[in-house]
Amino acid sequence: MFKYSIIIAVYNRLDEVKELLKSAEELQFERNMFELLFVDDGSNDGFKEFIESYQSKSGLHVRAIYQTNKGPGAARNNGMSQSASQYFIFMDSDCLFTPNYLKEIDKAVETQKLDAFGGPDGAHPDFSPMVKAINYSMTSFLGTGGTRGNKKSVGKFYPRSFNMGINRKVFEKIGGMNALRHGQDMDFSARIYEAGFKVGFVPDAIVFHKRRTSIPKFFRQIFNWGVARVNLGTLHKQMLKPIHFFPAIVLSAYVILIILSFISPFFSQILNLVLLLHGMVCLAAFAQSFWMYKNIKVALLSIVTLNIQVFAYGAGLLYALWQKILGKKEAEGFVKNYYGKK
Repeated sequence: MFKYSIIIAVYNRLDEVKELLKSAEELQFERNMFELLFVDDGSNDGFKEFIESYQSKSGLHVRAIYQTNKGPGAARNNGMSQSASQYFIFMDSDCLFTPNYLKEIDKAVETQKLDAFGGPDGAHPDFSPMVKAINYSMTSFLGTGGTRGNKKSVGKFYPRSFNMGINRKVFEKIGGMNALRHGQDMDFSARIYEAGFKVGFVPDAIVFHKRRTSIPKFFRQIFNWGVARVNLGTLHKQMLKPIHFFPAIVLSAYVILIILSFISPFFSQILNLVLLLHGMVCLAAFAQSFWMYKNIKVALLSIVTLNIQVFAYGAGLLYALWQKILGKKEAEGFVKNYYGKK
């Protein structure tokens, strides 16, 4: 029996799997302590043939199980049900390990006696300028308040499926992830807290997250986050707070001010002031991103991704609220082509 099963749900992501395995070969951790358990969610890109012929150069224990397409939550649940390990760790297929990842996890689990845990995600130096810009907007205080894994977060830390682990006893008590289309990992984290388990943030257990690789893909993802927040608030009241409405308020204010500016010069002056403040925020984002990556192209793209971060999230939240007003039980965002075309 392994101590850790690293469960990776995959669906037509063979290229990502190859990169993930390459990084796994560099893990500095005893090979008899963990396994890589891929759960194939109905891929047709040659994943099965590749993984069954894969030969690890460092003695990795790699196996795969297969299911018809049911979604990532069902795939992770299937992985947990077919693992005998003491701990389950979830990673997305578009992530890369850092060499000391499991060492940091193991140290935190043993010293802090954690029942559930998670770490931050970052951008590898070799990632494209677009991916680095997306990483900035999704991890910076201006973009998300640091809620994706930061000691200075404005809110409670909720482990997410790109870098999340639990003790087997958590699964045995509360079950697996639910069928939410958007935000199922956040719901899972909330249920872990509600069941009284000890949850911890492991700051040095970093994964490199390749994320979405284009503006349209990123927009759809963030829009769905706004939708997910409303669904999560329906299930767990503590997960929908006034701060979460800020992007929607900003978006609504802009629309109203633009309309009113055609009616009265007074509102035109207010709009100009708002645009000035907006520009100052964009300059701050440029400076922060440039300080982080020392790359002008990344810094310029960070202004774009930060604005998408705010306005797409706000639009998704408003769209979800409208669906709730119309009586829909679970709001939906982008479903078809959620990840965009390759």
